[in-house]
Parts: sequence; structure tokens; C-alpha cells
Amino acid sequence: MEKYLSDAAHFPGGHAADIAIPRSVVDVPAIVRAATTILPVGAQSSLTGGATPMGETVLSTEKLTRVLDVGQSHITVEAGVPVTAIQAALAQRGAWFPPSPTFTGAFAGGIVATNAAGAATFRHGPVRPWVEALTTVLADGSELSIRRGEVHARDGILPLATAARTIDVPVPSYRMPHVVKISAGYYARPEMDLIDLFIGSEGTLGIITSITFRTLSPIPTTALALIPCASEAAALALVAELRREPTVAAIEHMDRRCLEILHEDGADRQHDVSFPPGTALALLAQLELAPGTTEAEAFAQIETSLTADAPDTALRRVCRLLDAHGVFDEAQMALPGNVRRAEQLIAIREAVPAGVNQRVGRAQRDVDPRIAKTAADMIVPFDRFGEMMQIYRDGFASRGLDFAVWGHISDGNVHPNVLPRSYQDVERGKEAILFFGREVARLGGCPLAEHGVGRNPVKQALLRGLYGDAGIKEMRAVKRALDPGWKMAPGVIFPQS
Repeated sequence: MEKYLSDAAHFPGGHAADIAIPRSVVDVPAIVRAATTILPVGAQSSLTGGATPMGETVLSTEKLTRVLDVGQSHITVEAGVPVTAIQAALAQRGAWFPPSPTFTGAFAGGIVATNAAGAATFRHGPVRPWVEALTTVLADGSELSIRRGEVHARDGILPLATAARTIDVPVPSYRMPHVVKISAGYYARPEMDLIDLFIGSEGTLGIITSITFRTLSPIPTTALALIPCASEAAALALVAELRREPTVAAIEHMDRRCLEILHEDGADRQHDVSFPPGTALALLAQLELAPGTTEAEAFAQIETSLTADAPDTALRRVCRLLDAHGVFDEAQMALPGNVRRAEQLIAIREAVPAGVNQRVGRAQRDVDPRIAKTAADMIVPFDRFGEMMQIYRDGFASRGLDFAVWGHISDGNVHPNVLPRSYQDVERGKEAILFFGREVARLGGCPLAEHGVGRNPVKQALLRGLYGDAGIKEMRAVKRALDPGWKMAPGVIFPQS
């Protein structure tokens, strides 16, 4: 049972009344009806404690793994199908699922329940707009099938009809930040689609059992470019121009402390990556080239990219931008088909959070068992990104904290992390993050971008800071309309009272 009692956040105190692992979606309604309280979980990759039970019946979707239908423009799957399996099934049809989250082991139900996002959200958006239909089991065990476009709110009410009854769900009046990523409680718009109420609701309104995703074809050819930058100002100027190139799907950011962690851990040498002296930060750009582009073709384009009479292509334009900003010669590329080099560059990016987590774990073991990961997941409009980074640096420095910042610079979403040396650093880090949340909201951003709210008390405080007590009260009214007994994932997103 141990693996069902904690998620990737290692939220403490996990315990369960029962563990239910249905092998068919037809078993889910009876499990829900029999439970006093119930918590749906998938891959348990949550970083918020949202998949850590606190006495509920745990319903794991791990056996709900059927791919029900695949077409050129859609795929229908059960909730336990991992993203990797979705992409594999689509690849057989020459199609793909563009808004794939960073962790491709996540389950379909989980990415919908959290409105998951990732590096390529800049170009393709989060999961929400790609959900065409879903089936969910409500707190009374009734099933509800929803297709996008069929039911919209009118006069502040979302009408929801099951076989047994009709429920009028009040639409919250708070205004959501206008940013590409938002995973901050219940979705709310004046004429919102009913399906959007369940996307991002973190299992608190129903258990999603099947989903139909919209897909695209053909599959683009990808390439990667690791780009060292001498300053943050230089990096922001380059990113601003790269964002205008349609072939650029994502740009990742690693600050100077991240690069130091890579060197301290030997990850740069392990993956055959070096940064020139004076590198202040590094960018990792993901390019989506024309389908079928070969390594030889891409190499030829790069070789001739600075030739005046060379034909204009997307890859040549990117290379010319790199040259104009003085980083072309230092950029390291993984061209189409060079799987080993692509894996190395991706591993460099992934070694940063791994290195931070190792340091947090060592401090917890060697210094104080109360030490825990202290981090934020915030987004601002890109034109305010430089201001946000300065706020992070000043806020951490004024509290005497060591920190590293990495993430998705292309959409203004990065993850400031404390490197704790004492439990006091954790407390000061939480204080800093609450301050950052207020500042990010002031800049027109959202303090809860990708990972949801879950049970994390700091994230719940950020949610309250974003919408105020009145906004939380409106969310509770939504919850009460659909789940008056507070059966579904109680304590997730917000406390009962």
C-alpha cells in the first residue's frame, strides 16, 4: 500500500481507508457510492500533495489503460493511459498530441484534472483547449458525459443534467489572470463551457474516467539548441525575437546557480556539455521543423544560414537570430535524428531539478528532518519577465537565501527554488514565496501556473491571495452544488471551512 500514500511532493502524513483499483470504468460508480470520502490518483506525479490521501478511499486509475479510439484528429482514452502511450498510439497514424507535459509518464486523467502544461505550452497552449469530451463520475456515483460546445453558462449558472437530476452550478465571479498557464482552482468565465469546470478541478468535483483529446498531424521533426548567454538582458532580447518564430515551440531557462549545480554534480561533463567562461544563464530551445527534415538537410541549412543568397527557411532564420545576438558560434545543437545528442541536452535540463532535490534531501537527512522542498510555480506576461526575475533575486537575497531558478522562459513561467541550509531557510523561503505571489499578481500574472494547488498550505495561501476570501467562498459554492457531502478529494485546493 505504501506507494499509494504519497505523491511526488512527499506530502507528510499520508494514510488511506481503502485502496480501490478498478479494472474497468464500469466499476467506478459503485466504488464512489460505497466510499465515505474518495481521492482519485493516477501516476501520483503531483508536486502539490494533491495525490496524497488523508484517510480517504484511494481510487487508482492505473488499470484503466484502454485506448478506445484513434483518428487523424482525435484520440479517446481511459484515464490511466500515460502520455507516452497516447503519443505512441497517435504516431501509428502520423498524428501527435502537442500539449504534452514535461513528465510524459503522467496519466491522461491527471493531466486533465490539473490542466497540465509544460515547455511547449508557449506554442500549443495547456491541456484545456485540447480536451474535446470527457466522462466523469460525480459524488453520488452518477456518470456525466460532456462534449465541448454543448453546454454553456447563462446568467451566472452552469446547468448540469445527469440521469437522475439537474444541478445549477453557480459560476464564480472572480477574474482569472490573462496568461497562457493557469492552474489555480476552478475555471470561471461568464459564458464558460461546462467541460472547463472539470478541467483543472483536481478531482474535487468528479473522477474523470475517459477523455477525448484533439490531435494534430503530421508530426513535425524536432531539433534542440542549447544557447549560453552572457547576461539576463541579452537572453531576454534573444527570447523576445525567438518567440516570434513559428518554428520555436519552447525555450527553457537555467540561471547561473543552475549551471553551478550542473558543474558541481558533474552533469555537464557526463552529458558532454560545456559553457564558455562568463556564461550567466543558458537557454534550451526546441524547434519544430518541417515533417521529414533529415539531419543532413538540417546541417546543410545551418552551414549556409549566414550566406546572403541562401534560401529562407525557418531553421536558417533561427540561426541568423542567434548570430545577430552573438551566440551562434557557442550554441550546441541536436539535429533531427541525432537521438543521443537530444537526450544529452534534455538530460542537462532535467539534471537541474534533480540536483536541487538531492540537495534538499541531503539537508533534510543531515541538518533537520523538517526541511522540505520550498519552491514556486509562477507566470507573468513575457514583457514583465525581467521585473519578476528581479523580484525573485531581491526577495531571496534580502532573506539571505541560496536559490536557483529554471523553467519555461518562452511563456514567462519559471520555478524559483530555495536551496535550504537550515529549517529557518525553509520558513524564510515560504515567506518569500507568498510575497512573490502578491507581486506576480500585481504584474498581471498567476502565482499558480502549472502544478495546481493540492494540499500544499503555501499554494492554498497563494490561491486565497489571488482571489481573496470571496473567491474561495465562490469555489466552495461550486463544490457544494456538485458534492454537498464533501466526498471528493476533501482538503484539496481549499479546506472545507
